[in-house]
Amino acid sequence: MPSEASEFRADILAIAAHRDDVEQTCGGTLLRMAARGLRTAILDLTQGEAGTRGTADERAGEAVEAARILGVGWRQALDLPDGAIANNLENRVAVVRILRQVRPRVVILPYWRARHPDHAISATLGAEACFLSGLKRIDTGTEPHRPFKIVYASLYADVRPSFIVDITPFIEQRHQALMAYRSQYANQPAGSDLFVPEEEIRDRTFAEARHYGLLAGVRFGEPFVQKEVGLVDDLTLLPVQSI
Repeated sequence: MPSEASEFRADILAIAAHRDDVEQTCGGTLLRMAARGLRTAILDLTQGEAGTRGTADERAGEAVEAARILGVGWRQALDLPDGAIANNLENRVAVVRILRQVRPRVVILPYWRARHPDHAISATLGAEACFLSGLKRIDTGTEPHRPFKIVYASLYADVRPSFIVDITPFIEQRHQALMAYRSQYANQPAGSDLFVPEEEIRDRTFAEARHYGLLAGVRFGEPFVQKEVGLVDDLTLLPVQSI
């Protein structure tokens, strides 16, 4: 995996607050896109130093292994404060630098309403950085680049998805990538009243993916929301059966 963003160009960049957020919400989608030959990347905004379980160093090593399982070509973590991400100009520009180096066509962000403040703020921070990244007068020493598409991973949001990605062939790898975070999901005394027991994680995550898959007529799926309307060229090729 390239260590510098300048060495890699992505078709799809997933941005999330914490290491393991992407694995939970759109890991199967990244696997599917990589299988199609698309270049995928992950930007984690924090080091995870405020987590109840594990350390930032442990999560860094686990993130490398998870990225390998997901077939991701590049992954990096910024050092925004875990639990206190702010949507300010300094942080927007930090994300702009990555966008201009990796130059993705598609950016995946967390849904903009969430229980954890870092997740919600990451959505607005990421979207505003995507806009600023196209402005020539925002000087980062690199050429402007504005992603063509922003979509929001909505698995944990109580909203109707705009579309579902079929992750059926990749559901086992998706689970393996999540469980690479042993510091977070292995049974342990710390956070035992907050975290799902290890033996229940598989059933819960598979049930969620099954629910969204059923909405689209496939076995397992991951949901996304887009703010803009969609465009259809041929009504006969719409894929989900109505009746």
